[in-house]
Amino acid sequence: MANHKSAIKRIAQSEKKRLRNRIVKTRVKNAVKKVSAALQTGESPTAQLTEAQSLIDKAAKKGVLHKRTAARKISRLASKVNRTAA
Repeated sequence: MANHKSAIKRIAQSEKKRLRNRIVKTRVKNAVKKVSAALQTGESPTAQLTEAQSLIDKAAKKGVLHKRTAARKISRLASKVNRTAA
């Protein structure tokens, strides 16, 4: 266990960030699942896609996801939607 005041503070900060990151990642995963579900049911996934893109961009902006990871996720989602639309 940490013995210094700064180490105790660092542990608390890390835990706070870990919880925030977990919440944001879960929201991103759920948004991606909503897009996939909309694709499978045959309804138009445009609203779900824009919401997912927004959440992914926000996660990248907060530093939860790397910007290239976010771009890759958005690109793959958009290509799935475009494939089914065509």
